[in-house]
Amino acid sequence: MASLSRISTALGLALVLLSAGCTSDHRRASEGPPLKAEKERKHAPDFALKDADGRVVHLSDYRGKVVLLDFWATWCGPCKIEIPWFIDMQRRNKDRGFEVVGVAMDDDGWESVKPFVAEHGVNYRIVLGDDATSQTYGGVEALPTSFLIDRAGNIAAVHVGLAPKKDFIDGIEALLQTPSPDTSLRSDVPDPRRAN
Repeated sequence: MASLSRISTALGLALVLLSAGCTSDHRRASEGPPLKAEKERKHAPDFALKDADGRVVHLSDYRGKVVLLDFWATWCGPCKIEIPWFIDMQRRNKDRGFEVVGVAMDDDGWESVKPFVAEHGVNYRIVLGDDATSQTYGGVEALPTSFLIDRAGNIAAVHVGLAPKKDFIDGIEALLQTPSPDTSLRSDVPDPRRAN
């Protein structure tokens, strides 16, 4: 009877850890306000990572768009919870200047990632991550870790571990309301809509 109690306790603890994140460092998940103030945002480091077709993808390719950069792995339980959300967010907001970019951190690379992406119908770009990229983003220690990046290329929010879906939706919507620095109209630039 005592061993059954210990097994139940161990299983309960495992479920709590699984729901919080794939590593033990999940304390920072969704702390503080959903978005950092603009003056507190740091520039998101650029990277050059390959997608499933072997094309090199740079974060800078998405300048002017709101980007959800998600570090994940196929073996990560909380990642599997978030991915359907991200598929829906990509579908709903792609035409509004939003993109999801998934950075797969699987040790065996495309061998695991390609079948997973096909099976789950992932509709956004996936690239294969590495330790160097993880380090440029502060040493990603927990999966999932997601960075919400504004149109200027700055990190507006960081979610470590499984964050509430509403935090993503609210953050994305707020950032989509902000015009791109490249397309905002200035008084000294003619408005192309008023030409002839």
